[in-house]
Amino acid sequence: MKKQLLALAAFALVAGGAVAQGTTDTLEKIKSSGTVNLGVRDSSGLGFTLGGGKYVGFHTEMAERIIDDLAKQLGKPLKINYQVITSQNRIPLTQNGTIDFECGSTTNNVARQKDVAFAVTTFVEEVRIATKANSGINAIKDLDGKTVAVTTGTTSVQHLRKHERAAGVNFKEVMGKDHADSFLLMASGRADAFVMDGSILAKNIATSKDPKEFKVVGEVISVEPIACMLRKGDAKFKEAIDNSIKRQIKDGSLAKLYDKWFMQPIPPNNMALNMPLSESTKAAWDNPNDKPMEDYAKK
Repeated sequence: MKKQLLALAAFALVAGGAVAQGTTDTLEKIKSSGTVNLGVRDSSGLGFTLGGGKYVGFHTEMAERIIDDLAKQLGKPLKINYQVITSQNRIPLTQNGTIDFECGSTTNNVARQKDVAFAVTTFVEEVRIATKANSGINAIKDLDGKTVAVTTGTTSVQHLRKHERAAGVNFKEVMGKDHADSFLLMASGRADAFVMDGSILAKNIATSKDPKEFKVVGEVISVEPIACMLRKGDAKFKEAIDNSIKRQIKDGSLAKLYDKWFMQPIPPNNMALNMPLSESTKAAWDNPNDKPMEDYAKK
């Protein structure tokens, strides 16, 4: 009897893993439950919280429009369950089905494509350095002997290390549990700089107590395509998300959304990030694709 129970448990584990990897139909699951479990970020430049369960930002609002399109496709209203994720848990929570899809600030790269799928690119990010305005840091070479904050589970420090070797500098890393924590490490003086996606740096500066105290400096450390993430193996669900994004690009609503969140004053401090649409993002919109970061590095 014990062997039978163990066998049943093993079968359930395998079956559960298959479901998590997307062998079920996510659209049917959503239609049956009437709910979409949406992965959101609380301190990203593309999505953040205002507190009280209110999540906003370019990618968050774009995801809400995707869900509106899913509701039309499925013929029924859909409720959104906002699930806050972090850099560390976003992939496991996608794989195990806790979230149906995530629109935060996740880089599409070859390594992650082994575990998850990505929708077409909606933002092309440039990784930069944030520091205090009076720090004297203006480039990667100025990080020699300094302490640099990076967020656990992100790719930025890997790219910075490549530049570090080329520039002949040596720095110490401190890890923040999320982007807000990493920014706080720098703002409080426990780190001299914070290396991360430019949009994340700009958002954290704009929403800080005194934005004039900080600056974004230095060379572009890496160029990374950012996209919504979903489980592998569910072609119908990916197609539905991609179609909504392409619709938003084609009718101009995505460009208006970009202007709203990157060029106009945003909450909570009513300050603008002042980040004009980059040529790389324009190109991604002109030719929607799900190419990984490594393809950008070949250019």
